[in-house]
Amino acid sequence: MVITGIQKELEGLGDAAQAAILQRFFKTGPGEYGAGDRFRGIRVPVLRGLAKKYQDVSQAEAGRLLQSPFHEDRLLALLLLIRHYDRGGPAAREEIHRYYLEHTRFVNNWDLVDASAPQLVGHYLADRPKETLTRLAASRDLWERRIAIIATFYFIKQNAFAETLRMARVLLADPEDLIHKAVGWMLREVQKRETGVAEAFLHEHYRQMPRTMLRYAIERLPAARRQAYLKGTIGEPGK
Repeated sequence: MVITGIQKELEGLGDAAQAAILQRFFKTGPGEYGAGDRFRGIRVPVLRGLAKKYQDVSQAEAGRLLQSPFHEDRLLALLLLIRHYDRGGPAAREEIHRYYLEHTRFVNNWDLVDASAPQLVGHYLADRPKETLTRLAASRDLWERRIAIIATFYFIKQNAFAETLRMARVLLADPEDLIHKAVGWMLREVQKRETGVAEAFLHEHYRQMPRTMLRYAIERLPAARRQAYLKGTIGEPGK
């Protein structure tokens, strides 16, 4: 099988010392968000090169690679699926989108979500109803909730912000720090393109936002305005 050969190549590219670093970085210890994940120790640029090298691997083979216990294998599989998606027609894109949503249990760390959700979910839903985002945002699974907000990055790049703000409202009280960071990041991306839209949202919600979410969202604002948000003085007379 083609995938067997790819995995042998991945094994040969592995670096045990780098794998140990990645396992700590991606929180794979007991009780951590990436608990039990396994790493080969391969850097992302190398994986992107392999995605180009193996771009003609079938969609089915890429899907099998997505089910690997190794993190880098799964990232490579997602990069291959994105290449298939980009080259595919409407039927192929729908099939890949559905496959992705049916296999989110393998898209189980923040980098995997961030590399794939804007294209395989956001792009697909751009001119379609957005109920999928609502369902994902209500999921008990951390990574599906992150997919819901990160998918809207595609819309942001098209200067469409409504879905990002809607998902941010839904996830405002989420208990997970990785969701706080993702929502704050997307709000910051909105702010980079349309400051008024982002600040209107912040002005309405900043007192309810988790501190991490707020800090990420206001990172690019002038220092005095950042401090006003953090101190809760935005909107007061003379501030």
